Amino acid sequence: MTKSGVLSLRFNQDQGCFTCSSESGLRIYNVDPLAQKLCLNTEMVGSVANTEMLFRTNIIAIVGGGRNSRFDEKAVVIWDASQGNTDKSVLMDITFSQPVTAVRLKKDRLIVVLRNQVHVFSFPNNPQKLKAFDTRDNPRGLCEVSPFGSNMVFPGHKCGSVQIVNLDSTQPGQTSSPSTINAHKTELACVALNQSGTLLATASVKGTLIRVFDVNKKTMQLELRRGADPAKLYCISFSLDSAYLCASSDKGTVHIFAVKETELNRRSSFKKMGFLGQYVESQWGLANFTVPAECACVCAFGPSHSVIAICVDGTFHKYVFTKDGNCNREAYDVYLDIGDDMD
Repeated sequence: MTKSGVLSLRFNQDQGCFTCSSESGLRIYNVDPLAQKLCLNTEMVGSVANTEMLFRTNIIAIVGGGRNSRFDEKAVVIWDASQGNTDKSVLMDITFSQPVTAVRLKKDRLIVVLRNQVHVFSFPNNPQKLKAFDTRDNPRGLCEVSPFGSNMVFPGHKCGSVQIVNLDSTQPGQTSSPSTINAHKTELACVALNQSGTLLATASVKGTLIRVFDVNKKTMQLELRRGADPAKLYCISFSLDSAYLCASSDKGTVHIFAVKETELNRRSSFKKMGFLGQYVESQWGLANFTVPAECACVCAFGPSHSVIAICVDGTFHKYVFTKDGNCNREAYDVYLDIGDDMD
């Protein structure tokens, strides 16, 4: 746990809001401008381990955890923020046999991630379990769904592999086996899908390379190099238009890569030295900026070529980048201090 008590951070589907799950409850913030939109303290929801918004609606999925948990860590609670703190706030809760490691929401699906399974439910009216998929041990709760597509990705059975499921095929009576991409030789650390679900980005626990795949063709499109030294990657994220990708790690650096105009990415200075083999084929970042080192953070794209990084120490960073690789800080704040007077 962090000194700030933050247990997890997550952007919503349009990257315009983020949730802060903590020992002191749940907060939701607007990104631009930075403002607190909702505060549910421990009297209302207890300490919270994970949260997922449904776009910008009043529907929130909550998983309990931490020292003062009110909700079971093995349950997903669907909360209606428009009801205030009343008996009507909890629309439903679904309990599982193991702790819930992540939850994802679409307008017509609820996805619950356990250590070794991914459960798919119809949503929101009278949720019915449609499908369950077995996975490799998944303590990070890796699973992503495309907001405006039908694809879902999660770890496969083989080390470093990713399973892809078309959620349209999880209708009752339909059968469809997941397809698999062998992305890395070591365990997965991060996965990301673009908005339409056509591009998949992956990183392994080694943390040096990010690979981008065409989901439909199951082919690798790009290999992006975060660095030469191993690192713990916290987050990778596509821009809304799929033109860029950002990544954060325990090195305290957020890297920005071009996905469409790949000629913008830097190439290795060892390009002409053939003894390095494939190493030189990787593309290095277009731009980068620093945040507190070894402080976990999530990153996403804001408006007008900006990247937002939100760290578990309570800090908010906004940088604007240009195509020629310049990167300048536009905003810095301590989001945990915002709205304290509302408590």
